[in-house]
Amino acid sequence: MTAIQASTGAPHARILGIGAYRPSRVVPNSEVIEGIDSTDEWIRQRSGIEERRWATDEETLRMMTVAACRQALERSGVEAAQVDVVVVATVSHLMQTPALATLVAHDLGTDHAAAFDISAACAGFCHAMSLAADMVRGGSARHVLVVGAERLSEQTDPTDRGTAFIFADGAGAAVVGPSEEPGIGPVVWGSDGEQYDLIRSREDWRDVLASDEPRMPYLVMQGNSVFRWASFQMAKTGLEALDRAGLGVEDLDCFVPHQANNRITDTMARAMKLPDTVAIARDIVHQGNTSAASVPLALDRMIADGEARSGDTALLIAFGAGLAYAAQVVVLP
Repeated sequence: MTAIQASTGAPHARILGIGAYRPSRVVPNSEVIEGIDSTDEWIRQRSGIEERRWATDEETLRMMTVAACRQALERSGVEAAQVDVVVVATVSHLMQTPALATLVAHDLGTDHAAAFDISAACAGFCHAMSLAADMVRGGSARHVLVVGAERLSEQTDPTDRGTAFIFADGAGAAVVGPSEEPGIGPVVWGSDGEQYDLIRSREDWRDVLASDEPRMPYLVMQGNSVFRWASFQMAKTGLEALDRAGLGVEDLDCFVPHQANNRITDTMARAMKLPDTVAIARDIVHQGNTSAASVPLALDRMIADGEARSGDTALLIAFGAGLAYAAQVVVLP
């Protein structure tokens, strides 16, 4: 039997550059409270959110994704033609096919890069990061663009007290490439489909199309149940990711969780017993919850604000609908 030749890649993978795009429209709590009969104080206490970013008509999902990718490429020193794969994590690309990633790869001027979308909700970026690291080490790619991009403002019911103040828009990207030293740790990921009902679209597109009333199948969430699950289960996931990377909480410089809720972040940090020396991402305060985009946006903000520096060790962890989750330790570019 003829043996198939196997491809080999780099010994390790790492993040080479981070990019972000934040929509221009800033929406304070005062703009959303009337529709849900609430107050600014209630929103801050419940989530930590003071304002969020919503895209204008001109700031399409495609436009924001491309902008974040271009910044990541510029910061990494990698040319678009060197990109072998583009992976976009999103639940906001409302055209069933083709994948948003194929359009982005074209807009960037890649040399016919492989391109595909993944749907893992808020955990999508961390899922894509793991895929990228495996591709670089396995030899199927040398440079991979990993993107989390969402335009959730148009999928949010402005009268839903449980979600109207939470979701937002934006895009974050990372260039993953070869490294002589480990830069992306083993992933810890999974899902709990038995609880899929906790975060989901309100209805199937077929039900929408069968209705006489045009409408968007808005996102709905059972907030209290999600809070209890994420606060404690994800702390265990984070500690397992550290353990697989051969590290302890004392080795961390930064903690970058999905920006779902500041109270969830606080509970996770306490459960993991993070030292005071660990900087914790709080991008949700001014950005809102951007689902798959939240981790790269939060990471970009920490770097811009000087809370994180090149060479720092960061724990990324994300969780969302499905209930899908993923975590890994990375070295910052």
